[in-house]
Amino acid sequence: MGQLEDMAMFVRIVEAGSITKAAEQLNIAKSAVSRRLKELESRLGSQLISRTTRQSKLTQAGEQYYQQVTNILSAVDVINEHASDAPMRIEGTLKMTAPLSFGLMHLNDVIDAYANQHPNLKFELDFSDRRIDLIEEGYELAIRIGELRDSSYQAKQLALIRCVICASPDYLAKTGTPETPEDLADHDFLQYSLGQTNSIELMDTHGKKHRHTIDAKIKATNGEFLVDLAVKGQGITFVPTFIAYKRLATGELVPILQQYQLPILKAYAVYPKNRFLSQRCRYLIDLIAEQFGDHPYWDQF
Repeated sequence: MGQLEDMAMFVRIVEAGSITKAAEQLNIAKSAVSRRLKELESRLGSQLISRTTRQSKLTQAGEQYYQQVTNILSAVDVINEHASDAPMRIEGTLKMTAPLSFGLMHLNDVIDAYANQHPNLKFELDFSDRRIDLIEEGYELAIRIGELRDSSYQAKQLALIRCVICASPDYLAKTGTPETPEDLADHDFLQYSLGQTNSIELMDTHGKKHRHTIDAKIKATNGEFLVDLAVKGQGITFVPTFIAYKRLATGELVPILQQYQLPILKAYAVYPKNRFLSQRCRYLIDLIAEQFGDHPYWDQF
């Protein structure tokens, strides 16, 4: 193995958090990773990672080496891209995570088109609402919706995510249609239970904010489930339009309180800040942003 390969292996150990996890991500034996790390340290004449039976952590020399080699590896990738006259061959494995409903409902066509464009590319896709640590679990890319709080990541906006308060015509015929946020207190509410708050904030045409506290009849961790229950007449729900748009288009659900403005979220492509973003990821990010944008097709109901 050459020096660049050893550098890349060392970076993987650091970002994975352990030799064991790095070996799993690289799909090679733990003993091989451990041996190559020892050989690297021997060649440098310095211990990079302090290892005990309980934990491993970077030494001061290791921290300096990590910062330097990540810059070197990124620079090498850029140089290779710019120096090549041949069309870039997109290959390898793109490991990405995205929210469950968003992935299942809206990434199929994008991934299909991208796979057709680049037949040598492989995909590992995790559609889950759990918050994945990209570095620890070896993911290159994530799609995230909402506020971004982790400063160790970089992000590019992919789309605006609008929300809707809606219910079935039958439910509203039985209970009446709310005219103000305060009226929601008289209705059954179906709540997405991973939310950070039990309230909804709406803004009227005069710019005044109205906050309604939710006393949910049913809570669930999946928006599609809540939309289905709303169609069945179980109550009012507040979900992103990318989940409810088909039911809104058919009239199975109708939006309410449309005179009020709901918060607008954003969908982002997120990736580790100190890691060079591969061309396979950059091209996919551009494709998703082009397909969705500020006025995505699911808002055309």
